Amino acid sequence: MPSAVSTAPAPAARASVLAATPRLLKLKAQSRRDGEASFFYWDAHFKNEAVKVLPGEYFVFDEDILITTTLGSCIAACIWDRERRIGGMNHFMLPEGSGDSGRYGSYAMELLINEMMKRGASRLTLEAKVFGGGAVISGMNSINVGERNTKFVTDYLQTERIPIVSRDVMDIYARKVCFLPASGKAMVKRLAPTNTEALAAQDRTAAQRAVPTSSGGGSVDLF
Repeated sequence: MPSAVSTAPAPAARASVLAATPRLLKLKAQSRRDGEASFFYWDAHFKNEAVKVLPGEYFVFDEDILITTTLGSCIAACIWDRERRIGGMNHFMLPEGSGDSGRYGSYAMELLINEMMKRGASRLTLEAKVFGGGAVISGMNSINVGERNTKFVTDYLQTERIPIVSRDVMDIYARKVCFLPASGKAMVKRLAPTNTEALAAQDRTAAQRAVPTSSGGGSVDLF
């Protein structure tokens, strides 16, 4: 009698199937505005469709796709409409700069909030969670890129009357941030120094453009 043959897909095959979920295929096929994140993938840890926001990018959605980014001295603002359950994230490198670029905080915040308004959010019910601004490169504290980024986003949100309900900013840590825009849930993981080489290079680039000039508390989930 022939031996039984397993019909269960191999791990690699299962990963391939998951990587092609209907929602991922739909998201990948859609056209994107300038600066809108477009790196979609299957996150094996959270078992969820995900999009990675790179420096200068943003992403807004009303379903719980996982929005992720990794930060050194950069800032990610996660903005959420608590009533309409629409949320988004940006990733900027410096507070100000020449030209219209999402790498600069003033334009990055405009991009994010304007996109949320287009999708039906109301300024009256927005709230923010803020991450990043870490001093991940030793010897660069005199430039204060992370501190300046943190001050900028704090002042900006205060001016716009958008409350910051939680934050994990400054200190010496690089961070990975995950945000679920329909529920408003944000998670942060502080990264070990050995995992931050690429971020350090990114921060050096930002520091070269910078002109020299308090970490807050809040409830965030660690993962």
